[in-house]
Amino acid sequence: MLYTEIVMLEPSNLNFIILALISAVPLLLWVMGIFGSVLTGEHARLVARLSNGISGTSFICSALAALLYATGGKSLTATPFSLALPGDMGALALSLYINAVTVVMLSLVSFIGFVVSRYARNYLQGEKRQGRFYTWLNLTTASILTLIVSGNMLMFVCVWMATSLCLHHLLMFYPERSGAVLAARKKIIISRVGEISLLIAVMLIGSTLHTMEFEEVFHTMAAMTGPLPVALQWASGLIVLAAALKTAQFPLQGWLIQVMEAPTPVSALLHAGIVNGGAFLIIRMSPVMSQAITASNVLAMIGLVTIATAGLIMLTQTSIKVFLAWTTTAQMGFMLLECGLGLYSLAMLHLVTHSLYKAHAFLSSGSGVDIFRAPAVRPAQSTPTFGQWLIVLAFAGLMTFGIGAAFGVAPKSQPALLALGAVVAVAVTQLLLQSFKAGMGAAFVLRTAGLSAVVCTAYFSLHTAFHFMLATSLPAAQMANSPTQLALIGLVVLTFFTILLIQQNLPNLVQYPIMRRAYVHLYNGLYVDIPFSRLLQRFWPIQTAPVQPKGV
Repeated sequence: MLYTEIVMLEPSNLNFIILALISAVPLLLWVMGIFGSVLTGEHARLVARLSNGISGTSFICSALAALLYATGGKSLTATPFSLALPGDMGALALSLYINAVTVVMLSLVSFIGFVVSRYARNYLQGEKRQGRFYTWLNLTTASILTLIVSGNMLMFVCVWMATSLCLHHLLMFYPERSGAVLAARKKIIISRVGEISLLIAVMLIGSTLHTMEFEEVFHTMAAMTGPLPVALQWASGLIVLAAALKTAQFPLQGWLIQVMEAPTPVSALLHAGIVNGGAFLIIRMSPVMSQAITASNVLAMIGLVTIATAGLIMLTQTSIKVFLAWTTTAQMGFMLLECGLGLYSLAMLHLVTHSLYKAHAFLSSGSGVDIFRAPAVRPAQSTPTFGQWLIVLAFAGLMTFGIGAAFGVAPKSQPALLALGAVVAVAVTQLLLQSFKAGMGAAFVLRTAGLSAVVCTAYFSLHTAFHFMLATSLPAAQMANSPTQLALIGLVVLTFFTILLIQQNLPNLVQYPIMRRAYVHLYNGLYVDIPFSRLLQRFWPIQTAPVQPKGV
């Protein structure tokens, strides 16, 4: 059965204006991508200039939509076309879902897309395939933006696949590089597994809830009482698998590390935008995931294992881009951990800040190399004593939890958020210990302590702001009331304190032979990606001689 549903909004209605602006954001880039594909290589500069202009216009539209939504916009779903599915599973629909999560993500991705597009204009100046690059850059960015505004789960899956296919052409920008080909082929296999998992999960949700619309799923799950149906439990497990594969979680992170063979703008877009799709998937599916306790615990464990391994491996890397890739894997694990603990608004804050930081880090990686190579007189660093360790740790803990209490964080009502507060305390401890190592006197330590207090206040302020802003778009956080969940929270705290201990004592640990051997194993990524690489090259050989990137 074919039917259409038109959302009737007056042209003067604020939501109509927001809907028009949001619709224009991906549509402009789709048009530019298709238009750029018909131009020959002789018009590469024209394509680059037009792409920059369209990307900038797209960002302006998304920013205006976000401002208008903040002034009084309402959550809504606009469905101009839909096709009913058999078995009372809902419909495959061209549907736009507008809420706070949508406008925040749309503004973020369109901004990063504009910055990457502008950077690539100079970076690829003179490249014979510059026009082709911009074609696939526009189509990839358009796919991500369409994914964000998708209001129908099947539409979401289709665009999820389109994003991966468009990205493949960017990863293969240098097809003569065997490392780029190997990474792209790994991405193909992992992406197909994730897409199949997500498709099955969506079909299970549709057959159980009899709808494919995100907004209807949100309301249906909010009204659901009793145990979660078995079909939704299986669906939540498949969603976890799809998210873990998308975010390059350990031990299947090899493709993300090896895509350093692609141009720097591709790395920036991938690490600051596309790889966040896994966390965004969990946030979009949070109405289901918030009630799937087992799947959420598994998700948190996957994230925690990735944080621990990637956090140690990245300390051994000598390449800036490989180091940044491992930090991305660790940060993605952190986001999945936050989602697994039910802290979806905090995960959203993390996603936004990480995207902005990582885009800047990759696009300025060349300057980082210059700074590292520049001659400099580095002051001798002293090693903090055990007493200083205890004082700093106690001070950081008291300051963090004191500021958290001022923002209403209570151990009994929010144990998961308190665990993440312990992570902030670890970060503050790291900062204060560096001030002790610098040996620049008590005044410098006091200034660092003041800066740490500002950082803690900013952290809890931003979390409070995001929680307030997204309160109606995300389910309420579930209470951690089972022994498994409480043990998981304790394990999170223990893991981060262990990483802090290892990082601070790394110079002393390398004097032991077993630690030097461990350093070599960590430098090579614990060799977990080598079997996958060998198996892939055996059944899908690369014509040119394969080059194994360092740090993988």
